[in-house]
Amino acid sequence: MMHLNQGNMRFLNSLFLVLIFQISFSQEKIKIDGISSVVGDFIILDSDIDKVLIDMESQGITTRGISKCQLLGKLMEDKLYAHHAIQDSLELSDNEIYDYVDRQLEYFTEQLGGIEKVLEFYKKRDEISFRDELFEINKTQRLSEMMQESIVEKVEITPEEVRQFFQSIPVIDLPIFGTELEIAQIVIEPKVSEEENQRIVDQLKLFREDILEGGMSFASKALLYSQDPGSRSKGGKYTLNRKKPRMTKEFRDVAFSLREGEISQPFKTDFGWHILAVDKIRGQEIDIRHILLIPKISDDELRSAKEKIDNLRERISDGEITFSDAALRFSDERETRLNGGVLINPSTNDTRFELTKMDPLLYSQVKDLDDNQMSMPLLENSDNSVSKYKILKITNRFDEHKADFSKDYVKIKELALTDKQLKTIKKWMEEKIQETYVNVNSDSSYCDFAYNWMKE
Repeated sequence: MMHLNQGNMRFLNSLFLVLIFQISFSQEKIKIDGISSVVGDFIILDSDIDKVLIDMESQGITTRGISKCQLLGKLMEDKLYAHHAIQDSLELSDNEIYDYVDRQLEYFTEQLGGIEKVLEFYKKRDEISFRDELFEINKTQRLSEMMQESIVEKVEITPEEVRQFFQSIPVIDLPIFGTELEIAQIVIEPKVSEEENQRIVDQLKLFREDILEGGMSFASKALLYSQDPGSRSKGGKYTLNRKKPRMTKEFRDVAFSLREGEISQPFKTDFGWHILAVDKIRGQEIDIRHILLIPKISDDELRSAKEKIDNLRERISDGEITFSDAALRFSDERETRLNGGVLINPSTNDTRFELTKMDPLLYSQVKDLDDNQMSMPLLENSDNSVSKYKILKITNRFDEHKADFSKDYVKIKELALTDKQLKTIKKWMEEKIQETYVNVNSDSSYCDFAYNWMKE
């Protein structure tokens, strides 16, 4: 549960390489820099291309087979997106970009060990000019991303289009899908005593009072006491996005109900008890901090849960009740209970888990199971959740095979939608190149671009 919002991590990771491409040259070196191309209101310098190549090599990324023409083409595509994002008045506040800059500098500082080392690494004279440069790079990159999202957000695909897409693939070129499993589980959680729950709640209330009335830092409290390993070292900090929920519903509901600077009362999730504070609200995103405390389970409570799941497994084995009905009636895991215990793959949002991409812990628990075989009760201990017992069962196996329209419809639909989105982007690109001012230096006239930048 506890991790950075995936949208933010993807943005930071993609920008990390882009930033290295664009900002690692000393501002003190002054030279005549030719203009490689102009796209709308944006200029691409010869040095921009050189920087990409040199920095790729310095980062250990192979440049074999990558030409300057390809890099120039990609830079022009990004500038075209950004130019039309501005023309279409896509909303992007400066404050949002400044917040991204703050987080990037925080990330760089953490990686390199101090702002002085960051400035030295990127050969920058001072932090202010570095921030300004980061701001411009981030803004252009984000505008480009927003424009691409805008182009494809309304692209939908019908079942007939999926069928036509599948039929258009030659049999010899049909994709191969690896072995996949459908897995169900029944979870029994030990019952935490009322006294233990109250002890945890009282402790969190005391933390809250220390922060609100005693002037203590929320971050310091989280660093000292939180039992969430994913955020403890960062003072309990996470960034959440309304459109890309990753935390449990209870956690999100509390987070998005608070105002800036407000601290919640203690609340419970499947992971334990929390208090949560909102640091900053930025439209659909909020920066929060939280403290997680996990109730202690007594030996008697753990023994009772083990007896319950042993008994349940025996009843299923004897045919007294089906695995699905047992999950529905007795499992303590709300997310899977109504689905007969069937797990949902968080990466794909369907019920299949590809063996080669399965979470290592889950793989270790099911790798020796035959189809329709139940595991023995497993005690799952975690650093950031209450201990629990579970039994697992492989309910379906799909061996490695060529794509089959009926069996693999969901995957084929994803491929067909991606293909349609790419075609939509290509059409948009071709149209916008014609109606946008584009000038490519004659030195690049030999390039065989993917798009008609020369307007020939």
